[in-house]
Amino acid sequence: MAPIREIQKELRAARIDAWLLTDFYHRDPISYRVLGLPPGLAKRRWFYLIPARGTPRKLVHRIEAGALDALPGQKTLYAGLEELYAGLEKLLRGVRTLAMQYSPRLAVPYVSLADAGLVELVRSFGPRVVSSADLVQLFEARWTSRQLASHRAAGRKVDSIMQAAFRRAAEFVRRGRRLTEYELQRWIVEQFERSGLVSDDPPIVAVGPNSGNPHYEPQPQGSRPIRRGDLLLLDIWAKTRAPDSVYYDITWTGYLDATVPERYAKIFRIVREARDAAVALVQQGVAAGRAVRGFEVDRAARTVIEQAGYGRYFVHRTGHNIGTEVHGAGANMDSLETHDTRRLVPRTCFSVEPGIYLPSFGIRSEVNVYVDGRRALLTGPAQQEILPLLS
Repeated sequence: MAPIREIQKELRAARIDAWLLTDFYHRDPISYRVLGLPPGLAKRRWFYLIPARGTPRKLVHRIEAGALDALPGQKTLYAGLEELYAGLEKLLRGVRTLAMQYSPRLAVPYVSLADAGLVELVRSFGPRVVSSADLVQLFEARWTSRQLASHRAAGRKVDSIMQAAFRRAAEFVRRGRRLTEYELQRWIVEQFERSGLVSDDPPIVAVGPNSGNPHYEPQPQGSRPIRRGDLLLLDIWAKTRAPDSVYYDITWTGYLDATVPERYAKIFRIVREARDAAVALVQQGVAAGRAVRGFEVDRAARTVIEQAGYGRYFVHRTGHNIGTEVHGAGANMDSLETHDTRRLVPRTCFSVEPGIYLPSFGIRSEVNVYVDGRRALLTGPAQQEILPLLS
């Protein structure tokens, strides 16, 4: 059942008159998840208005009249376009400020699901449309205690598998046996299956120049062999098979020899400093009770890398929200690809993963941060130096 009373409480706190949730052909999965609805046919558009006070209201097509019957509220039916217009105008009567899955100037594209025509139509009836971005994360991104436990359980297994993958690469190199990026990736996926983990995509396993590609995907043909003297980057994310479990997502680097060259160690130190600066900003802000916003966290990390002279080699956001999907619906740590003004709210988790990507190699260091009341906690170990894998 949709948490109507909680939603209304948050609407009043935000001084928003109502939240309009709507869908057509499953274009807005957020509305289904917030309302706790299974995806139905949705071949005709439906509207569900949750006012800050009072009873919710529905507008549904006569052919799919039962689309919202699982939800409380008064129902109005329509068939033709003019009837839809009249019904929507009535639905919105008295609403001055209306939240929708919309983001001004595409600042938060993850919630920008209402098309321009729909927003124009709604505005024609008088309401001022505002973004539902902060509301969405309150009802989409906050974890239960059981989800936090699932994250920690996945983390223990992922950490173990990652270290085992580094040992496997080192053993193959030590014995002079051939092992490619793709073969090591497949081995990690096999360990997921044996450990009761699942993932939406296989992990990143990258050596040499491939580590300079943030979204490198090793293929069966053409992936590089892992050799002595290679920098090896592992980016691994997975969750348990339990219902509603959430992801754990980390990136570490190792070096296939006994001593890490200074050119690699130098870049790692800069990335580590950027990571730690972002984490410190969050921890200090949360402890002080100050609202910390996603773009601020990105700026904290990005400033360190820019001041070191590598700004143009940090080509992605600092981090993303983590949930039942590895890229969740909450605030992202981003002032580059977007300008995420959403605040970090309690019971949400996100990655901090700055990187520097040079033509010959790349280094990224990733940790997960969970905000819990007045604390922001790392949920796993933070890498302090590149691992010398043949020491």
